[in-house]
Amino acid sequence: MAKCLVLSGFGINCEYESKNALILAGAKSVDIVHISELINGEKRLKDYKLILFPGGFLDGDDLGSAKVQVNRFKYEKIKDGKRKLIDELIDFVSRDNLAIGICNGFQFMTKAGILPEPDFHQRATLTFNDSGEFEDRWVYLKVNSKSPCIFTKGLKGIYLPVRHGEGKFFCPSGVLNQILSNNLHVLQYSDANFEVTSKYPENPNGSLASIAGICDKTGRLFGLMPHPEAFIYSTNHPRWTREKIKEPDGLKIFQNAINYIR
Repeated sequence: MAKCLVLSGFGINCEYESKNALILAGAKSVDIVHISELINGEKRLKDYKLILFPGGFLDGDDLGSAKVQVNRFKYEKIKDGKRKLIDELIDFVSRDNLAIGICNGFQFMTKAGILPEPDFHQRATLTFNDSGEFEDRWVYLKVNSKSPCIFTKGLKGIYLPVRHGEGKFFCPSGVLNQILSNNLHVLQYSDANFEVTSKYPENPNGSLASIAGICDKTGRLFGLMPHPEAFIYSTNHPRWTREKIKEPDGLKIFQNAINYIR
């Protein structure tokens, strides 16, 4: 049975919604695992096919969002061996597994060097919103149909909520060109017609190229700032009483993942 791991601990606060989303999408086995369980060797990444890094405020965003968690992975040794936690993660992403980082989880995957290329050298970041404010709103997202991303297969345009203070995607121009030329930009902020825009508040943070989510070249590793786990029931939609919501956009992302690992 393909097992899923949802990480928890030290400020993560979306683990239960994330677990529920995976189960609703068809996952048969989902464990919420505290980071200390990985460090103590009580749980091992090698036993799972999917890891989800949920949203929240890891370590109070000290040193910048998710940076302390990155350091924890890089320097903490697993107590039942000589390997560091980052070695386990390197092994995990090198195999035919899936990883998704949502909001704070996307910040972690980017700063750990898992995205846009899983060589564990940081090439991009998520930084403070141009508005200087915490953005809590629903946004339209254009899906790049040319992207190899497994999670967004068959999707064209989706509607999801964001809630972040450090959501601006930023990287050197050379890295941005590589992302765009390889179609690793999976999601872009758009207007209601799913036309990409850099205007505020449709683009709530000022991200370069209006990027809201990226993947690696295999499409197995995916990070996004919006919260798909917050739209898995039709009644999550802010206009559900006035519009007919057939399928929640967030649920489709998790269904694609579960279908793949099956």
